[in-house]
Amino acid sequence: MADELVITNARIVTCDEEFFGSLHVDDGRIAAVSQGATAVAAQDWNGDYLLPGLIELHTDNVEKHLMPRPGVRWPVLPALLSHDAQIASAGITTVFDALALGDFDAGSIRAQNIAPIIAAPALRSAREQGMLRADHLLHLRCEIACANVVELLQPFDRDPMVRMISIMDHTPGQRQWTDMDKFRIYYQRHETWSDAKTQSEIEHRKSLQRQYADINRQVVVAMCRGRAVPLASHDDTTVEHVEQAVAEGASISEFPTTLAAARAAREHALGIVMGAPNVVRGESHSGNVSALELARTGLLDVLSSDYVPASLLHAAFLLVEHAGFSVPAAVATVSANPARLARLEDRGEIACGKRADFARVRVREGIPAVLAVWSAGRRIV
Repeated sequence: MADELVITNARIVTCDEEFFGSLHVDDGRIAAVSQGATAVAAQDWNGDYLLPGLIELHTDNVEKHLMPRPGVRWPVLPALLSHDAQIASAGITTVFDALALGDFDAGSIRAQNIAPIIAAPALRSAREQGMLRADHLLHLRCEIACANVVELLQPFDRDPMVRMISIMDHTPGQRQWTDMDKFRIYYQRHETWSDAKTQSEIEHRKSLQRQYADINRQVVVAMCRGRAVPLASHDDTTVEHVEQAVAEGASISEFPTTLAAARAAREHALGIVMGAPNVVRGESHSGNVSALELARTGLLDVLSSDYVPASLLHAAFLLVEHAGFSVPAAVATVSANPARLARLEDRGEIACGKRADFARVRVREGIPAVLAVWSAGRRIV
């Protein structure tokens, strides 16, 4: 059982307001939230922010620890523990580790199936043994243009850690890679491909899409319909992409690449997720729509750190500075809103009865620093 804890003189951010007040935690839950000081002995936070623990729906960070350099495979459990420590230190108390099922590049960690086949069982075991700081859940990313995606998805059919599934198609020439020049620049820089190699890969990936994408999409959607987990579309570019996702039962649009797709997602009541690195950088690395542009037009519900865990909290504060968000509204994009989309009713806000997931954050010159983190009332950072 978690220890009782009382905090005072904290700048508390709820879903609706921010105020200087006190928080009482008992048995891993928030027992009381009040404005002003408390008469009982308490930790004095000297005006630092008390924010709900961040909720990350889509991070590829675990892959970077499993393969820190191209061709270098790191021992699985140490990699997972390092990933977990980085996640927790960013203020993230609930993380959906995004495991890609299938990939075009035979040399990548995704194509070698390290994450779904080796890392997922290790992650499950570490979670059960209490070795992790954050609460880890699984987000399965299904690359439908790859031949083995259905085979890789089947072992997860009854896995309770799987709490989100998304459908992806990274074939060059559409969705994320509509801009073929951006595709060439990205892969020729990161993979050191020649022009001939790049062209060969483009043709190969388009061939795979023609052969597998439609049938795999149908099978994956059918498998998802029997699960009580959210289904997300990925990199919607056109209104038709969004309409197809809605017809398939999706409730989330991850990283729409155009203003038109984001507007269609809003019209169909899909939750709109955008990348926090996009906000921090002020642009998409793929040349797609700016997350700040969507935020300013009311077309952003949730931020995801994607490939930089520390970007999540930083981007939330940038929404206040550059998109006109209130602090509670900005914080909700990394806490209450992802909790709602992921159907996690017990967390995501500073409110009585919720899990005591929260972080102490100090902001200087607009940059937030995570000083300490609690998960279910237990300090983890």
